[in-house]
Amino acid sequence: MNYRFLLTRRWLSFLVLAVVVAAACAGLSKWQMDRRNQAVAEIRRVQQNYVKPPVPFEQVEQYFSVSDPEIKWTTVTLSGRYLPQDQRIVRNRPNNSAPGYEILVPFRLGTGDTVIVDRGWLPIGNLRSGYPDVVPSPPAGNVEVIIRIKPSEQALEGRTAPEGQLPSIALPVYAKQLEYPLLTGSYGLMASESPAPDVSPQQLSMPAVQEGSNLSYAMQWLTFGILAFVGFGHAARQQARIAKEEHEDQRQSGSHDPALQVRREDKARKRNTSDDEEDALLDRLGL
Repeated sequence: MNYRFLLTRRWLSFLVLAVVVAAACAGLSKWQMDRRNQAVAEIRRVQQNYVKPPVPFEQVEQYFSVSDPEIKWTTVTLSGRYLPQDQRIVRNRPNNSAPGYEILVPFRLGTGDTVIVDRGWLPIGNLRSGYPDVVPSPPAGNVEVIIRIKPSEQALEGRTAPEGQLPSIALPVYAKQLEYPLLTGSYGLMASESPAPDVSPQQLSMPAVQEGSNLSYAMQWLTFGILAFVGFGHAARQQARIAKEEHEDQRQSGSHDPALQVRREDKARKRNTSDDEEDALLDRLGL
C-alpha cells in the first residue's frame, strides 16, 4: 500500500494533533503519578512517625524554625503555658467531611520559645454566622502537651478573615499579629494535655493511609496518549486501503480514468467519421 498521502498538509495536521493529544495525556499522567508519589510519601511518614513515643522539644527544636517534611507527624512533648489572649480561630477546616474551625493558641515553653498549638476542631455554630458557638479555654498555668509536628501552611493570597480569625495556618502571617517572637516553621497538632480541661475541642482524625486512585488515573491518561497514535495509524491504514482499492478498480475498468475516457471518445469519434464517409461514397455510387 502507498502511504505517500501522509506527506500532505491534511495528514501532517492530523499527525501534529495526535502528538499534541499524546503530550497532553503524558503530562496529565505524570501529574497523577506525582500526586501518587506524594501520597505514598505521606503514608510512609504517618506509619513511621505517628505512633512513635514522644521526644523532648529540645531534640526537634530546629524543625519548629525551619520545617522538614520527613519530621511531619513526629510526636513531641512540650512543657510551658498557654497564652490564650492571642488565640486564633482558623476558618473553613473540614473534619471527616464536616465543616468547622480549628483553634490555635500560642504556647510559651520553659526555654522562652513560643510555638503554636492546634488544640483541635470545632463544628460551625448556630448562634452567630462564621463563628463556633463555644470555644473551650485551654488549661491555665503550667501544662504538659503532647503534640505532633506539622509544617506551616501557605498564605492564601487575597483571602481575609474577621478579627480573631485566620484563613489558613500560615505561621508567618500569624506572627505579624503578635508582639513577641514566634517559631514559624512548624506548629503542633495537640494529642493530649495534662492537666486535662473539662471541655476540649474535638481531636482531628488520624490521616488516611490509602493511596487513592492516582495510579489508575495515571495509567488511564497514558493509555489515552497511546490511543492517539493508534487512532492515527488506523486512520492512515484505512485511507491507504481505500486508495489501493480505488486504484485497482480504475486499472480493471478504466471508468475512473479521465485521460483514458477521452482517448476512448476520440477513437469512437474517429470510427464514426470513417463509417459516415464510407456510407456517403456508397450512396454516390448508387449502391
